[in-house]
Amino acid sequence: MTSNLLIKAENVGIQFGGLKAVQNVNLYLNSGELIGLIGPNGAGKTTTFNMLTGVYQPTEGTITFDGKKLNGLKPFQVTKLGISRTFQNIRLFKDLSVLDNVKVANHNLAKHSLFASIFRLPSHFAGEAKMEKESIEFLKIFGLDIYKDELAKNLPYGMQRRLEIARALAANPKLLLLDEPAAGMNPQETRELMELIAFIRKEFGLTILLIEHDMHLVMGICERIYVLDHGQLIADGTPEEIRNNPKVIEAYLGEEVID
Repeated sequence: MTSNLLIKAENVGIQFGGLKAVQNVNLYLNSGELIGLIGPNGAGKTTTFNMLTGVYQPTEGTITFDGKKLNGLKPFQVTKLGISRTFQNIRLFKDLSVLDNVKVANHNLAKHSLFASIFRLPSHFAGEAKMEKESIEFLKIFGLDIYKDELAKNLPYGMQRRLEIARALAANPKLLLLDEPAAGMNPQETRELMELIAFIRKEFGLTILLIEHDMHLVMGICERIYVLDHGQLIADGTPEEIRNNPKVIEAYLGEEVID
């Protein structure tokens, strides 16, 4: 692996009772890469995301991010190190405004103290004004600024997906994990999402790891792809290598991967 290695997961696995959900998985991501993680339903993709973000603790193996060991850390600690994620099922604060959903993530980076907030000191108001301005800028990138005062639950599904990505970006990550970002989107929305992912990767200098079942999206934007099946890594390589890999074709019954 090269010297700009950002995340390293070696021999990682997790067991729930007698069930080995993921075992002996090795993932390596270099800074600036856009990598896909694919596999049939139940392959262990979201479970792997959960281990990378501290939601689950691996029962075997080690995970390091930017040289720091992640094993044993809680999700908020992982976020502070520079990893943000979206979820397979949208998890917005649906009764908060669109703007407040992004400001929640921005508060993770707040410089003013709790003392300043309680006593409404000038630093509190300056910090809040700065966060609101930055949050609106994120909303502009996603075309959501005109909806900033709307409740998140009132947005159409595709916009809620974009809002969740905007919120993840507001935490200022080095690594962005996207869990099925195109789920529920129509073909036009998916094309726009592909362009958006490519843009934010370039604009923010991000490393991106995404789970996705839409093979046209994965093959169209990812530089390398890891493939899980029954909790084990069965292949990794370029889109062309994955498209022609016999194990991958068998796992997907030869359907979407070779289209």
